[in-house]
Amino acid sequence: MTKCFAGLDWASRVHAVCVIDARASVVAQFEVNHDAAGLTELCHRLRALRVSAVAIERPSGLLVDSLLEAGLQVVPIHPNVVKATRPRYRSHGGKSDASDAYLLADLLRTDGHRFKPLAAECDEIRALRALVRGRDDLVATRVQLANQLRALLESFWPGAAEVFFEVDSPIALAFIQRYPTPESASRLGPKRMAAFCAQHAYCGRRSPEELLERLHEAPAVTLGELEMEAKGELALSLARVLTRVVEQVRLLTSRIEHAVQASDDGRILMSFPRAGRICAAQILSEMGSVRERFDDPERLAAQAGVTPVTYQSGKSKTVAFRWACNHRLRAALTCLADNSRHASAWAAAIYDRARGRGCDHPHAVRILARAWLRVIWRAWQDRQPYDVQRHTGAMLHLAAAGG
Repeated sequence: MTKCFAGLDWASRVHAVCVIDARASVVAQFEVNHDAAGLTELCHRLRALRVSAVAIERPSGLLVDSLLEAGLQVVPIHPNVVKATRPRYRSHGGKSDASDAYLLADLLRTDGHRFKPLAAECDEIRALRALVRGRDDLVATRVQLANQLRALLESFWPGAAEVFFEVDSPIALAFIQRYPTPESASRLGPKRMAAFCAQHAYCGRRSPEELLERLHEAPAVTLGELEMEAKGELALSLARVLTRVVEQVRLLTSRIEHAVQASDDGRILMSFPRAGRICAAQILSEMGSVRERFDDPERLAAQAGVTPVTYQSGKSKTVAFRWACNHRLRAALTCLADNSRHASAWAAAIYDRARGRGCDHPHAVRILARAWLRVIWRAWQDRQPYDVQRHTGAMLHLAAAGG
């Protein structure tokens, strides 16, 4: 039977599918719903048509997992590639789900050798990725709610936002729930503040008198009684929601730390200077455990967005920031790089040289992240933890060879 290629234009509810043969003739064109029956039908029809590979614009998700579990080869093609290829098929600039599905299938037919197929990750990595991404989203929600709460407090009771260092800390949230308005804290004195701090195991260095001083030094806001009561009620609601979010972030953090410590690859990443458990888990969850996916460090660096994009034509050459990448992986790697310069003389020297050349802080951190990525890739490929003595020896050897 003729070799067939499939293109799948995914959507939230209905997916458009196109299957073509080796001569680009359409063998089948159909739509499936994004539900259990639709995904089962999709995999059954693709296997029945002897499809060799499926091209899609996303590298993860339930749809991709279903295709991989059905034994189909999945080839992700970046949306920028699809967008740049559309004029090759039509000059009018229009698009539809069906035409994009055909375009993906034909790209796979003509340029399939340029794209790397996905390899199914183990269940441990998929579970870790779900936990890490879920925690990251919850942290973003916590920051958003904390900003909302601080802005609200500054509009009617600024002291409550200043008495403790962080407005979303457990003790600050407990304080707002106990004293949601200035009137409710009117009888709060040193003894009651001391009792409150003891009840909530306050471990800060400020005395009850100092905390009260911060509370009373904040500017007073004059509002009507009804407005003050309404804003106090809203502050109480936000504090209760934030308390639950903060607790769930803590529980997820604990589970992620346990999972990354139990992983061989996790221990490798944790061995790097100031990598930490959460940062190591973030890197591992995005890199995965399939070594063949990144057969050289430059491919991994491009995926992580720590290498720039070069545009060159004749005498003109421009180096620009790389937008198309795994943004979560870049954030984790740059976090590791920024932390490492405080514990590694080698990392600090690379960062300082970059700043000396006129790079701003984010640029210098990306340069350092790229340098670390080569070391991380080697340790990951060799399945060996980071060895500072071996790394130092390799750097001295390279310096001597260069001299």
